[in-house]
Amino acid sequence: MTADQLRDIIAAGLQCDHIEVEGDGRHWQAVIVSPEFEGKRAIQRHQRVYVTLGAKMHTDEVHALSMKTMTPAEWAASTPE
Repeated sequence: MTADQLRDIIAAGLQCDHIEVEGDGRHWQAVIVSPEFEGKRAIQRHQRVYVTLGAKMHTDEVHALSMKTMTPAEWAASTPE
C-alpha cells in the first residue's frame, strides 16, 4: 500500500478537510482534519478512522497507524498564518 492509496481510502470513508499520510508501507503517520470529529474524544476519532480502513487493519495491509486527529477549528488554531 502507498501513502496515496491509504489517504484515498480514508478520504472515501470520512469527510476530510485535510489529510497528510507518511510511512514506509507498514508503519504510517497521519494528520486527519474532519468536521466529523466535532464533540468526539481522541479515542472516538481514531475509532472512526479505523472504521474507514475496515479489514485492512485486520489483514495487516495497514500494520500500524499513528494519528493526529483534529477538527477544522483545531487545525486552524494549530496552523501558523
